[in-house]
Amino acid sequence: MDWQECCDKRIAKDVKLDLPLIASLIKSSANKMKSENSLMISEITAASKLSLAYDSLRELLEASALKKGYKIYNHECYTAFLKEVIGESVKGDEFDEIRKVRNAVNYYGKSISTEETTDIILKIKNLRNFVNSLLK
Repeated sequence: MDWQECCDKRIAKDVKLDLPLIASLIKSSANKMKSENSLMISEITAASKLSLAYDSLRELLEASALKKGYKIYNHECYTAFLKEVIGESVKGDEFDEIRKVRNAVNYYGKSISTEETTDIILKIKNLRNFVNSLLK
């Protein structure tokens, strides 16, 4: 789905700048990342760590979209946002890859190894750093 389709289907809408909401999302994102960091990786915690890290990234993306004047209502449109609004096609592809793994784990019961979880969380942290830089 491209950005135009996201807007046409009203999955992404123009909104007014809401600085308190942006600040709240940034704080919530940081708290989720701290929670993820506090869990030791194991076969039991792998999916939880992935979910926390992903949610942390998604909240930063939501804050970034709000800062640009958009409210995005599905995760697929964050890929289009990164690619077309931010102009970072590679980052959009990275997010989409992460999103698909997270969806497979959360919605389809896919098992995830500690090694794969560690690799994906590293990608999430790198992408978080990039999105954080957009919020400065």
